[in-house]
Amino acid sequence: MDHSLLIIFWYGILHAFGPDHLTAIADFSIGKSRQKTLFITMAFAIGHGLSLFIFAKVLEHMNLSPEILAYADLISATVIILIGIYLLFMALTDRINLSLHSHSGKEHIHIYFGKKHSHDENDLKTRASSALTIGALMGAGGVRGMLITLSSIAHNEVNWLMVLSFTAGVMLIFITFGYIIALINDNLLTSQKNVKRVFATAGVISLVVGSSILF
Repeated sequence: MDHSLLIIFWYGILHAFGPDHLTAIADFSIGKSRQKTLFITMAFAIGHGLSLFIFAKVLEHMNLSPEILAYADLISATVIILIGIYLLFMALTDRINLSLHSHSGKEHIHIYFGKKHSHDENDLKTRASSALTIGALMGAGGVRGMLITLSSIAHNEVNWLMVLSFTAGVMLIFITFGYIIALINDNLLTSQKNVKRVFATAGVISLVVGSSILF
């Protein structure tokens, strides 16, 4: 593999460790099955990579000041804060519930939002689409770092191999972190009380992380 692609891959790994990214992954993955968590984290990573590619391509032909690019961080912070407010509201108003039941003789737990539990076949598609969109929006916050990296290795010339290398690095960390969240789901989210506490904690962390980006 070309050395520049290895650098981009490593940059994707480092970029994924940002507290705003891990917070978003946690917010979307809490209470989900391992299969759903994997699918959601992959969608988030793909959306993130595509967003950075599009923004970088646009900025190749536009000379924007650092002050204007700084507004991209505002998008990431706003997304995280809104997610935090939503999770806190749902937890404090008892709109996140737990249902213990069985299918084909196997007992399992479902965690759902709202007062009524149902099996919606489109739920996974909806959440994956949301994760893809959020990943794309938050990708704006990484544009400056991406351009700095590219300027040092490829004179700001962005191609698909770079984007794939970056996305692979991001995806590696997101999937690993998603697996940790899946373990939390399996071992902690076994009672209504724990569900409320975990979601409320995720909401508070989102508010703190988002606010720290702004201030």
